[in-house]
Amino acid sequence: MRLIYRRHEKGDTIIEVLFAVAVFAMVAVGSMSIMNQGTSTAERSLEITLVRQQMDAQTEAIRYIHNAYVTAFQNNGNAVTGTAAEWVKMTDKTTGLGADGASAFGQISGVSCPATVPGQHPFVLNARTATVSNAAPVMTAPLNASLPPFAQIIYNSDSSINSAYGIWVEAVPSATTNGPGFVDFHIRACWDSPGSSAPITLGTIVRLYEP
Repeated sequence: MRLIYRRHEKGDTIIEVLFAVAVFAMVAVGSMSIMNQGTSTAERSLEITLVRQQMDAQTEAIRYIHNAYVTAFQNNGNAVTGTAAEWVKMTDKTTGLGADGASAFGQISGVSCPATVPGQHPFVLNARTATVSNAAPVMTAPLNASLPPFAQIIYNSDSSINSAYGIWVEAVPSATTNGPGFVDFHIRACWDSPGSSAPITLGTIVRLYEP
């Protein structure tokens, strides 16, 4: 009776086992791929939000300096000083950082951001002190150091700028002599994001008129 019972037992064949393992592997790999894509998308969204905040800080600093310049100019018309003088540093083509034109937005060489900051006179503002920074923006990591994960300005504890990576401003005054003069501030950012085959570029333009 025992021998007869074993003859009727049925098990999985080696082919069935291999097929089950293959299906499980496909499902597992697909799930991990979807999870990685979701993680990369969430991280990319966070980076864009943080970089936009940095760009907004540059915008607010530019507007603050412009207001100071307009107020000082309307009060006495003499040479401006203090915060108002930062406007001249940003916009004057001869003594300041004013440029004849802006670099092409979104123009990148290959699959990474350019090695050097494009534009004629790129600069950044210290948004904490509303001054033009002497720290030149960079696109590459210093020797024996790594790049930040996204474009940003890193401040020291005394509110001075430690470094500015992947974010910059280009000031382009109007070339026409007729009509009110204005300055276009092109605020740009470019950085390499994980999970993306191309760099992320952000840009905005702020136009402010001369008094």
